[in-house]
Amino acid sequence: MAELLEGGCRITTLREGQPQRSGTLSVYNHVLGAQAITLRILEFAAGRSPELRNTVDEVLFVIEGQGTLFLDGTPHAIVAETGIHIAPGVTYAIECNAPLLVASSRCPDPADAPLCAPAAPHDAPSPPVALADQRARPTADRWYRTMIDAIVTQFVGGIPPGRAPDHYHHYEEVLCILRGRGRMWAGETHAPIAAGSCIYLPRGQVHCVENTGPGELVLLGCFYPAGSPAVRYNPETP
Repeated sequence: MAELLEGGCRITTLREGQPQRSGTLSVYNHVLGAQAITLRILEFAAGRSPELRNTVDEVLFVIEGQGTLFLDGTPHAIVAETGIHIAPGVTYAIECNAPLLVASSRCPDPADAPLCAPAAPHDAPSPPVALADQRARPTADRWYRTMIDAIVTQFVGGIPPGRAPDHYHHYEEVLCILRGRGRMWAGETHAPIAAGSCIYLPRGQVHCVENTGPGELVLLGCFYPAGSPAVRYNPETP
């Protein structure tokens, strides 16, 4: 059940709600009321999915599973912790032998766009990227690795036990907790989070992710327009 916090911050779980289904694909929509970004969980069952295409940029991150991604018909092997940038007009499909789970964000929000938009001219697709191949960048007592840096930024970050200072951003942001457990703070409100929690943060909302576990908390983040995951604004500074 969705948890609503201050300012419109929303927390859900991976397979929450009734999915939209098309062939082997089930789509769980997790963001309501956003102006710029979506968060969807795409669950691919065994077999080959229908072809998908957007009029806006989309970034994907493989949460679990492995299979083959077809970008404009060209196959690419994908495994967990793979990031993918799908530019407008690029056609993609995924084939797998066992369920494969993907986090998806489209920017700007295309509202009620169909799963497969009309074909349009576009540049050659970008190949998938592996988390292990991206350089870790430290920021205070945490780290992040940028996966996609285009019109939208996708990153993976690690948070040690404890709570960092409250802050806010000048963009909408979505998060998906990959490992660990903690507490999501939005202003004075809070709720527990764990692996599989999906979070929407409105633009300008003061917030903080607290790690309440004994080990590192790892999360996937995505925001639009693009920028540095290290940039945070102090609510006590004018």
